[in-house]
Amino acid sequence: MQLRGVTAYLVAGAVLGAGAGCGTDREVTTEAGGTADRPAPARRDVDERDARKAALAAYSGYLAATREASGDSDPHHPELATYLADPLLTRVRLTLRTAREHGAVRVGTLRSDPAVSAVDLANVPPIVEIQDCLDATGWQLVYTRDKRVVPGSQGTRHLATATVARYPDGRWLINAGASHEEQPC
Repeated sequence: MQLRGVTAYLVAGAVLGAGAGCGTDREVTTEAGGTADRPAPARRDVDERDARKAALAAYSGYLAATREASGDSDPHHPELATYLADPLLTRVRLTLRTAREHGAVRVGTLRSDPAVSAVDLANVPPIVEIQDCLDATGWQLVYTRDKRVVPGSQGTRHLATATVARYPDGRWLINAGASHEEQPC
């Protein structure tokens, strides 16, 4: 049983991102005065700071939940839905289920160094893009029966990206993610 594809998905699914994007401020012009209808700079700065903080907290929670779920290859780990939304939630659950079906779990340490790369509060829904240097060299996929490392599952240190969106209920959830193993960091 070759789990190379499963390994890539476990790292990607467990690590994330939709390509890093650049956010731009959007101006709305009113008909009456022709002036920009934008929040005061101080309020916009506070809103952006709060969005960055909430997005990084969601990302951190996502990584913690994924590490825990990967230790048992549990696709129904309750914390996954706390930090993830579809389509990423379904992709991560499928990856965990596949690992479980092959008798494999993740052990070790996944290191992360995330940073916000863009914030777009004018988008519907508002989004925050995160870039991360993931170090999966100490996070191994092993067979549960004998703890042997699954062939082809060696982790790397690489770029990962994630999109965090604010949902109507106010929660910030990661809904897209990619692991860019071809881009070391």
